Amino acid sequence: MQTAYITHTDCLKHEMGSHHPECPARLHAIRDELIASRLDDYLKHYEAPLAQDSQLMRVHDAAYVESILAASPQTGMVELDGDTMMTPYSLQAAYRAAGGAVMAVDLVRQGMVANAFVACRPPGHHAMRDRAMGFCIFNNLAVAVAHALTEHGVKRAAIVDFDVHHGNGTEDIFRNDPRVLLCSTFQHPFYPGCGADTVNEHIVNVPLPAGTTGSQYREAFTEHVLPRLANFQPDMLFFSAGFDGHRDDDMGQFNLTDDDYRWITQESMTQSATSQVISILEGGYNLPSLGRSAAAHIRVLAGL
Repeated sequence: MQTAYITHTDCLKHEMGSHHPECPARLHAIRDELIASRLDDYLKHYEAPLAQDSQLMRVHDAAYVESILAASPQTGMVELDGDTMMTPYSLQAAYRAAGGAVMAVDLVRQGMVANAFVACRPPGHHAMRDRAMGFCIFNNLAVAVAHALTEHGVKRAAIVDFDVHHGNGTEDIFRNDPRVLLCSTFQHPFYPGCGADTVNEHIVNVPLPAGTTGSQYREAFTEHVLPRLANFQPDMLFFSAGFDGHRDDDMGQFNLTDDDYRWITQESMTQSATSQVISILEGGYNLPSLGRSAAAHIRVLAGL
């Protein structure tokens, strides 16, 4: 079976200003690299549907979802937080991003594809139960995990969040749910300024300093994350796939390379010992390194 590649043109219409790093060109960079490397030929393409409000409300307060609907402007731009804005096209993009994550779960659980990569935006892992932040409106990955638990009988879901920023929204949502193992590696101290002090049996936060090299990252990942994945024995593995820890990406100060993202993907899949894998795009803002790193990640998903 093939790897699903899920996206939608609506996700290209969400723009937060000409100089905002979370821009439509991110999706073009990934697709261009997949085509140039001929990896695109091995993927099965799907258009992301719109999420249902009931799916969003499994992880977000109903009042929050309603506030996002009310905030969507007819013209111009509104600010949800200092980094996160909405234009008339943003609401549709946010619903597609969450809906694409739900579709990925359905496709994998129904045996239609081997695994899936969701190339949608806005990203999601900073979105909390009741507020938007850090470029994120809905927590796409959390919506997908909750869908798997509720609709597909998944008993244990593991999340590997390798974005350079801590997945604070995902932690907020699953803090009290032991069915979900969250493993988050991130630069610390750094935005959003939390996670390093978390004490929880099913949340594994791995704060690392600025300047962390690939070898240092792999050592920490091997010590703290891989044994927990192996012990947890998840039914499904979810990646919060942020590529902003790349050495060429100035949104963080890690020094990872394309090959480090290949290694993270391969080792996580091997240790979790499940073939049911969903990956959802988070960060990555240097366009060339984003394209290459995402392709390296997807190549592992596709078994190439």
